[in-house]
Amino acid sequence: LPEVLNDVSEVDTSATVLGHELKLPVMLAPIGSLQVFDPHGGASAARAAADSGVISIASSVCTPDIEEIAAASGAPKIYQLYVRGDDHWLDEKIQRVIDSGYVAFCLTVDTAVVSRRERDIAKRVVPTSVATPGDFRFQASMSWKTVARIRRDFEIPLILKGITRVDDALKALDHGVSMIYVSNHGGRQLDQSVGTMTVLPDIVKAVNGQAEVAVDGGFYRGTDILKAIAMGAGAVGLGRLEGWALAAGGVPALNRCLTLLRREIAIGMALCGVNTLSGLNPGHVIPAEVVSDSDLLSAFPLLDEGY
Repeated sequence: LPEVLNDVSEVDTSATVLGHELKLPVMLAPIGSLQVFDPHGGASAARAAADSGVISIASSVCTPDIEEIAAASGAPKIYQLYVRGDDHWLDEKIQRVIDSGYVAFCLTVDTAVVSRRERDIAKRVVPTSVATPGDFRFQASMSWKTVARIRRDFEIPLILKGITRVDDALKALDHGVSMIYVSNHGGRQLDQSVGTMTVLPDIVKAVNGQAEVAVDGGFYRGTDILKAIAMGAGAVGLGRLEGWALAAGGVPALNRCLTLLRREIAIGMALCGVNTLSGLNPGHVIPAEVVSDSDLLSAFPLLDEGY
């Protein structure tokens, strides 16, 4: 629902995430085995994020290691971890993250066990999280006590990725979490899990500005991102789009992807009648009926036309 007759001769797409000024309200989401798409894996994502003025989240199940990804660029970076060891193992990882200069630490909390991913089974692909050395039982044993201990023992902003319930968001606030990352793991964990945009407004309302809120799950175009911002998210994570771009041409292709995304966001803002992201609000969006079946590439219809 766009506004009209507002001066949008200048549009500012910048956002502040965890105290860091970004050119776009975008985070490159953590992707396991990112080195399959680009040989430099998480380091390439970090370089592209620095070039394009966004923030990258390095997955603990991609290469290279913590320190090498950190050294890839001077831009803000977040480190995401799957827990594969006891408290001493976890503490050592977090300390390495802090010593390497990451601006936040992220725990993925929706993977107590790895789901039965039939597409992977059909292709004989072993999920990265399963193939990674270590004992997966430690991930399954994580609890709010784990979060409380991390907050007690370490001075680094903590992100919980994988929250889809209001009551869990409120528990995260009680534990001093800096960012609540609304995610259903791309729909690949729990079958029939609710879409993140469905639960986002209620979580934003419950959080009420006491922590930052991010969201991911099928965001491909600038207008997708604007919808999430209008509904209260402060940042949007890009996963599949990041992987596609890196596979297509490494860091230059990912930078080009983000350039196109920034252009789409700026155009969308202008056509909505706002010149800053803070000008977006829930009144700019309404629920819509599904008008066509979606598929993996439905966000890019011209691909079917041979362009």
